Amino acid sequence: MKQSPTIYRSILFLFLNLFITIFGPPVFTNSTVRGSTYMSQPVVQCSILNPLSAAGSIQVEPPTDSIIRFAAPQNLTDSITVSMRQIKWISDRVNANLPDSIANYQKKNFLRAGIEWFSIQAIPASVNYFIRKDPVSHISFKNFFSHLKFSAWTWDDNLFATNQIAHPYHGQFYFNSFRSNNFSFLQSTLATVAGSYIWETAGETEPPSINDIVNTSFGGTILGEMTHRLSQHLLARPSVTKGQRNKKEILAMLINPMNGLNRLLDGRWGNTTKGAVVDSSLVHTEVELGIRRFDAKEHDVLNRGKNDIYARIKLIYNNDDVDKKKPFDDFFLNLEIGSDDSSIVNAVNVYASLYGNRILSNLTGRHRGIVSAHFDFLRNEAFYYGSQSINYNIFSNYNIGTRTKLSTILGGGPVVLAAVPDPYLHFGESRTYDYGPGADIRASATLSTLNRLKFGIDYRGGYFVTISGNKSHHYLHTASTSASVRIWKNFGVNLYSGYFRLEGHYKDHQNVNKDYPFVRLALAYNSEY
Repeated sequence: MKQSPTIYRSILFLFLNLFITIFGPPVFTNSTVRGSTYMSQPVVQCSILNPLSAAGSIQVEPPTDSIIRFAAPQNLTDSITVSMRQIKWISDRVNANLPDSIANYQKKNFLRAGIEWFSIQAIPASVNYFIRKDPVSHISFKNFFSHLKFSAWTWDDNLFATNQIAHPYHGQFYFNSFRSNNFSFLQSTLATVAGSYIWETAGETEPPSINDIVNTSFGGTILGEMTHRLSQHLLARPSVTKGQRNKKEILAMLINPMNGLNRLLDGRWGNTTKGAVVDSSLVHTEVELGIRRFDAKEHDVLNRGKNDIYARIKLIYNNDDVDKKKPFDDFFLNLEIGSDDSSIVNAVNVYASLYGNRILSNLTGRHRGIVSAHFDFLRNEAFYYGSQSINYNIFSNYNIGTRTKLSTILGGGPVVLAAVPDPYLHFGESRTYDYGPGADIRASATLSTLNRLKFGIDYRGGYFVTISGNKSHHYLHTASTSASVRIWKNFGVNLYSGYFRLEGHYKDHQNVNKDYPFVRLALAYNSEY
């Protein structure tokens, strides 16, 4: 007869604690005594995957709410009681199939998801029709049926920021209307594509736009899953008081409004969820504030450059340090803002893993092959650029001695759609940039040592062919070096230098090259939660 190993583990823990009670105080693995409270404190090794800098191994202690407390036993009877409680606690965690950090604790709510999904289209359409009195909102059945033809699809003339930022952000509402109602990543992606398609065919009298459905669907899915994961991660952090939980709810709702709305409708706002587990993901955040010097005209950044104050947030999300990766187990966000003459938002870069596995196991180091999705928005005084792409990357980590690590990344793949400035183009009312597909490559290396110093080098190259705009092709080169030093606790100083170059080669016009050299110096603060 086959016996369950749980019985033997329970008996072992019971006799172990009885023995220790008679001959000495109770001691558990990695535990410390604080007064009369015994606190289990395992230390977990986690690896953060950063597509722009080295992945490092860090020590992470569990949050306070995950600590299990037991009263110190004073006699044999108390010891038996404590031991039985510990047996149940350990058995639950050894044998239970604990859900992931984004596990669904509620059933799928298709009706509510559909109403929210429809409202995301109905509200802006109503504003355009009744308040703005916009003629393009007066769509008829004739317009709708004509838009269903494949030949009706074309390219629109919206502003660069509208197409490359506003449309992807709108798409994440489609995505999270289903994702926050407990639908899967793939199901929510399909809802995003469907939402964009319905808007393009039935939302306006203008012909449906090819670039809009790509930007809204692709960018909306990336931003949608990223905001979903971040809001779930934040809500799963431990909190003691109702006030602390409400603060988390407000911040999480700012990140993901659809999820916050549904938590209000469900009555979960500010409350703990019965059966929920502590989020297994880890978020590393670096906030920079500093000065940058750049030159978009004279190519002499040191003598003729301009100074500017800037701020940057780099966020790295890692759900687990495993070799096999699922969609968005890792993602990276870079957001840079400044006060130069181009725009307030200078850069938005998102990397997200889609699938990955261990490769080259017979070679020195640890290597993983990862398929990733990328969303890029870049705007400075020299030029602007936006794209969505799919890459295959090889991430490699090497230990050099005991206190030095080297991480490298080599990747590349197709660019689904890129927007590149064209000084000769005046398309419609406001478009001055070309659209087209292409390919890109990415490479970086980061050396970290002594838990204090870090040096990095990064390059990205791209090639794009225009299919909407003047006949042309474009090359993009971005190269940068960095040096960081931790000066006190979580504070450090970061130094960067780099060079961006965009080359436009036109069939009927002169070629145009735009350069953007820069140096940056910033005070940085790092945190993990």
